[in-house]
Amino acid sequence: MSTRQHDELPLPDFDHLPVGSLGHRIRSLSVEELEHLMRYEREHADRRPVTELFKARLNQLRSGSSPSPGGAGARPEQPGPAPGGSPARPETSAEPVHPPPHGTPTEPGKPKANRP
Repeated sequence: MSTRQHDELPLPDFDHLPVGSLGHRIRSLSVEELEHLMRYEREHADRRPVTELFKARLNQLRSGSSPSPGGAGARPEQPGPAPGGSPARPETSAEPVHPPPHGTPTEPGKPKANRP
């Protein structure tokens, strides 16, 4: 049986999920659903870490584990909102930098007006 239809996969957007988030996303799948994903993965990308993950989960399910509430609704692959504000405050800022009296390459030194 060929599993060429992306729309028929038990995990939406499976092709775009990072490998790191698959472990918890497949916990809720049955043996049949996981086998379906395994066939699809082997026919398309055939990523070794993904197939190893699927094999390990299939072994768990065949050894008596049951599908558990996975994270089908959770999306850990999407970053949360960025923390706002900067930790820098005026009291923690650096002292102002003044060029040395002899000058810098961009600001040459200036002679003193009252020098003998």
